[in-house]
Amino acid sequence: MKYYSLNHNSIPTDFATAVRSGLAPDRGLYFPESIPKLGPKWTEKLSDHSIEDICFRAIQPFVGDAIPEKKLYEIVSETLNFEFPIASITEQIGALELFHGPTLAFKDVGARFMARCLGHFNSQKQQQKLTVLVATSGDTGGAVADGFLGVEGIDVVILYPKGKVSAIQEKQLTALGQNITALEVDGVFDDCQDMVKTAFLDDQIKEVRPLTSANSINIARWLPQMFYYFIAVRQLQQRSEKIVFSVPSGNFGNICAGMMAQQMGLPIDHFVAANNRNDAVVEYLNNGVYEPKKTIPTISNAMDVGAPSNFIRIQKIVNNDLTRLRKSLSGYSYTDAETKKALKHLFDKHQYIADPHGAVGYLGLEAFLKTQEEPYYGVFLETAHPVKFLDIVESTLKTEVSVPSAIQDLIKKEKRSHEISSYEDLKSFLINS
Repeated sequence: MKYYSLNHNSIPTDFATAVRSGLAPDRGLYFPESIPKLGPKWTEKLSDHSIEDICFRAIQPFVGDAIPEKKLYEIVSETLNFEFPIASITEQIGALELFHGPTLAFKDVGARFMARCLGHFNSQKQQQKLTVLVATSGDTGGAVADGFLGVEGIDVVILYPKGKVSAIQEKQLTALGQNITALEVDGVFDDCQDMVKTAFLDDQIKEVRPLTSANSINIARWLPQMFYYFIAVRQLQQRSEKIVFSVPSGNFGNICAGMMAQQMGLPIDHFVAANNRNDAVVEYLNNGVYEPKKTIPTISNAMDVGAPSNFIRIQKIVNNDLTRLRKSLSGYSYTDAETKKALKHLFDKHQYIADPHGAVGYLGLEAFLKTQEEPYYGVFLETAHPVKFLDIVESTLKTEVSVPSAIQDLIKKEKRSHEISSYEDLKSFLINS
């Protein structure tokens, strides 16, 4: 499989090079030259196969011969060594819980897959030490830190917006040490992301430190997010209704991966992009005008993205056809007050403790289902354990959330970070440290 830049000003490359590079030389996101198709005889009988077999078959065409099949199967199996249950909320609604991994967030899958791919590439030949440079609005940083912790030949530098991640999220990316360094940025997530993208094109930095990204702009972080949808559909194939997934969306990598799985033949009928007040894509779906916005801080901070990078991939999937996009994707946005109301509703009526992102997903799903005459089974994604947003959840629900032992140990660790306020600060750190 070859990958080309969506800016169309770079030479296509293979999976390994695209992963190690992160962005194309022309600053564009990589996209596969073709989308493999999985036949209906196979996709309609997923329960006949193990989760590992399904996810290996889904990802292997994208990897090609960059990783031997035996090794790739091992990587997939290690990536997915925890559960992905669908919790029943009502007869027509379920919550796909993606927080049972080591950092209690959905991004564990992509981070673990990418870390193992890079570890394999580094083991095959003498490679110059690589720096994974990543921006986070919340959960990406912790997942990347855990996934790459101790990986030989890899340094990780994480940029996060000061005061705009939860206390537990901050500890997950600042307290591990070893090959993990956290940079606390005086700004918002978009500032962090812009710094990362600029660094990739800075020849002075690249002479000193080869860089790659572990945000969902990197194909090895983005594509394995398809696994969630294959795993969920496998659990639902005994149902007769149409299936809709409501995805809390920030940088739009997760929902974009789901749409890729749909393009491959996975029987998903519709997607809902559930946003907080950072709603550039929702506005585009409503009025046909796409205008990135300044980020607005919210209690669902992992979705605080005013200019989602992966939306260009979604546009490519539908060939920039808004009518076609609207047939497969609906969008809704919600305020913090509405999010808290949904948290309370889920707890009071259904005895389910969600996190703020899951609550937004639930609201989007409910809104979509109200517009439909045909029967649907709806799944909203619970992308993080509620403990990661302890203050918001407990104050809203007036109840205590049990804290997993691993998190209790982490909270006791010392925060270690470097404060920066400009791209020049980042450049100086990367060149001189």
